[in-house]
Amino acid sequence: MVPLGQAIASVLLGETREEVADLINFSRTTQSYRELMYGQADLLISGAPPEGIYAEKEEQGFEWEISTFAVDGLVFIVNQDNPVDNLTTEQIQKIYSGEITNWSEVGGDDVEIVPFQRNEEAGSQTAMKNLVMGDIPLMEAPTEYVSGAMGDLVEVVASYNDSAAAIGYTVYYYAHDMKMADGLKIIAVDGVQPNEETIRSHEYPFINDSYVVIPAGLADDAPAKVLYDWLMSEEGQKLVAHEGYVSTMDVGDAP
Repeated sequence: MVPLGQAIASVLLGETREEVADLINFSRTTQSYRELMYGQADLLISGAPPEGIYAEKEEQGFEWEISTFAVDGLVFIVNQDNPVDNLTTEQIQKIYSGEITNWSEVGGDDVEIVPFQRNEEAGSQTAMKNLVMGDIPLMEAPTEYVSGAMGDLVEVVASYNDSAAAIGYTVYYYAHDMKMADGLKIIAVDGVQPNEETIRSHEYPFINDSYVVIPAGLADDAPAKVLYDWLMSEEGQKLVAHEGYVSTMDVGDAP
């Protein structure tokens, strides 16, 4: 969300990204929701709230106004030398529950599968549990297989043990538009390759929405409410698309 947050401030204030960089704070997903609940932030752009946030929200009696302003996909990445180009949802579930342990079981080489996960408070870990695993428990990953930052996971999947053994997950925007997937490839799921069209149409199976969130009950002329409404307008959606995100509104190629 960092590039988009800076772009919003840059466009609306008429300043460069560098000039607005110190006006916006960025945190991990869970902490971002906490900052909104405790009055340390006025507006939030983020992935879905982790499960624990709902309990904290109830405890604090906090109410929010929340809308989907962009659509993303949870995608799976492997080393570019891995011959596997597609996995089914069932195969991914079995890999991450520990039932499938060798790439030869899914059409690849006779190599042990090393499935990397994110830390518990990461937005992509929440998406993995909700979108992919459902009621199937994730295997308990060794500490060295859990990455605290998205960049760490991407890097380790590309270079793990100088082999093509690793698999991991990230969001489409991070892997594709931020060019973080050098040395990697994004694989298809159930025969559907994730791209802007398959994500917006929900043809790709693992859709991870991005949300804009403000405290409930703000007046229409409150600054946070004005910005919230602008992000959901055609003009705001054009900026979302221009920055490489998949906007919920199809704004075409308009500048």
